[in-house]
Amino acid sequence: MRALSVGIIGAGRVGATLGAALIRAGHRVVSAAAVSVASRDRIRSYLPDAEIRPADTVADGVDLLLLAVPDDALAGLVAGLTEAGAIRPGLVVAHTSGAHGTAVLAPATAAGARPLALHPAMTFTGRAEDLDRLAGISFGVTAPADVRPLATRLVADLGGVPEWIDEADRPLYHAALAHGANHLVTLVNEAMDRLRDAGVLHPERVLAPLLRAALDNTLSYGDAALTGPVARGDAGTLAGHLAVLRQTAPESVPAYVALARRTADRAIASGRLPAADAGDLLGVFADNASEVPA
Repeated sequence: MRALSVGIIGAGRVGATLGAALIRAGHRVVSAAAVSVASRDRIRSYLPDAEIRPADTVADGVDLLLLAVPDDALAGLVAGLTEAGAIRPGLVVAHTSGAHGTAVLAPATAAGARPLALHPAMTFTGRAEDLDRLAGISFGVTAPADVRPLATRLVADLGGVPEWIDEADRPLYHAALAHGANHLVTLVNEAMDRLRDAGVLHPERVLAPLLRAALDNTLSYGDAALTGPVARGDAGTLAGHLAVLRQTAPESVPAYVALARRTADRAIASGRLPAADAGDLLGVFADNASEVPA
């Protein structure tokens, strides 16, 4: 298949990185839209041959229009581009949103475009290493049958592997990724803050080997990777944790209780914690039920 000419609307961390990956694969990014100074800088750095244009002209003369904008801005952008006459029959219109499938592209599809949802399951930092991190990642792809061969080729060119997601399952797919990745950032930062409260000068050094081992074990063994006081049914230890957290960082207590309770549920269901040994632990949760937001 021949190289594609590409236009990009949204030269943020995701759009600029995917554009650079397409260039590396032999495609041509010929146009891009940018509003902020940072986006213009990314275009010059990552997409040096791209002409900076108004959004409603980025699709002129290209084979693929890539929309890399925030989830909640996508529907309005698609409607606006279609109303402006920027979408022509045969144009491939792809977006990078995890939360949306192809339904959000309905106005463009009605104008004759070929719709594609192409979400990289990766976190982007805006640094040069983002490009290398694409190798081997999964892309959540939703596309009609006639667009699937092109989608497969694009994912391969980006260095990834397609994971086909039904339209109805896109919200659940995205919720799972956000729960795992975004909440992990919050959880690790909370743990580092509490270690600092305990006088640890370099909490990242303490946590790094522990968290890497826990993540690797979980990905390999699932619930069997669980260790710690909940898995052992150590109600006294758990109560002590909650007591010291109330004194030191009361804002952390609701999240701790909620996660510990969910951990206990999974430990019991998987057989890691026999139900007969869970009574005292469940009593701690009952005593602290008011700590969990409704």
